[in-house]
Amino acid sequence: MNKPRAARPLVEAARAVLAESFAKQGFAASELVTRWAEIAGPDIAAHAEPIRMRWPRTAKGEAGGPATLVLRVEGPAALEIQHLSGVIIARVNRFFGWQAVGQIALRQAPLKRRAPPRPRADHTAAVARIAARLTEVEDESLRLALARLEAAVRRG
Repeated sequence: MNKPRAARPLVEAARAVLAESFAKQGFAASELVTRWAEIAGPDIAAHAEPIRMRWPRTAKGEAGGPATLVLRVEGPAALEIQHLSGVIIARVNRFFGWQAVGQIALRQAPLKRRAPPRPRADHTAAVARIAARLTEVEDESLRLALARLEAAVRRG
């Protein structure tokens, strides 16, 4: 008899797929890309984004020494980002906890703009109305969870 397996969170499956893609670009950790604004700071992240990390190779083909972080930079901001390269290197290395990056290379190109996250509206009134309608559910925490679920589905 087959036992049903517990459902895995989607983030675990996505993490495995993304890790392979990031590894092809030289990123040992996907957090450099996903948390770039936090690592570099909002001013730098507004004008530059990481493309890849190039690791130097030794004669035996092994990685040796700190990597070169390749950044996509908007044309007009390239000079300022170049002047801030020491700050960027320090912030990235502080994030990793070791000297992962030794230099920065810039590629001038338009950034891949991501839409800013939409602010979440307060739906407590809708949740309260739905929860009041669910009188047949005795457990209060279950009733509130179902009400939040229905409110989220209706928001779409």
